[in-house]
Amino acid sequence: MKSVRENTGRKGRGDAPRRKAVESVPKVALHTPSEPTAPEPSDVPSPAASPAQGEEAWTYEVAHPDADQDLAPVVGRNLRKLRVQRGLSLERMAKASGVSRAMLGQIELGQSAPTINVLWKIARALDLPFSALITTTGGAGTRLMRSSQAKRLTSHDGRFVSRALFPFDEPRRVEFYELQLKGHSEERAEPHPPGTLENIVVTRGTVELEVGTERHLLTTGDAILFEADKPHVYRTVGPEDAIMYLVMTYAEEVG
Repeated sequence: MKSVRENTGRKGRGDAPRRKAVESVPKVALHTPSEPTAPEPSDVPSPAASPAQGEEAWTYEVAHPDADQDLAPVVGRNLRKLRVQRGLSLERMAKASGVSRAMLGQIELGQSAPTINVLWKIARALDLPFSALITTTGGAGTRLMRSSQAKRLTSHDGRFVSRALFPFDEPRRVEFYELQLKGHSEERAEPHPPGTLENIVVTRGTVELEVGTERHLLTTGDAILFEADKPHVYRTVGPEDAIMYLVMTYAEEVG
């Protein structure tokens, strides 16, 4: 289900490769003298801007209509802040992430709710955890998170839904998610930073989990723990929808 950090004190991890089976993405430097420290005026496209990678790619990147639109402005603010702090243009951000320049502009304006896959690509390019892009501030103490008020992220076709079961208001090493996957569907996840572990329990349905070259079949009640620093795929077996609970543990504090 991601080191350049924003004054968090997180240490780098050296030069170990972060991808094993996918095309590598250039790392983003904290300071790039040749790049401006603020976005160029022309970097933010108008709402009518045309997708840079064709209509098909644009359609794929846009979230399903049922996606939680409340997250769009949150993601937009965080992405713009992180990009500007690193002195990156939209063009460089697009090359590093593989997400079209036009799509990035729409996200920053809060006019497009990104898919889970798009957020993973952006987080990977910035070398940040997934939650850094959907972080909101909040108070300490007990936090009640009602299901009816939960923020949910979806795939482009709406068949995969992720709900965070924790607040994004402080550094942490552990994240907790509820995952829902429709029958006869699959969701491909980007590799996470080295040392990241995923612990999944299936509470409904049958799921085939593909981790690198390994495949594991999990039925209701089965659990698995695996190293998530390689490409992995969640796939339902049969027509029944699946529900999983995921605990993601990072090697270092994130957020």
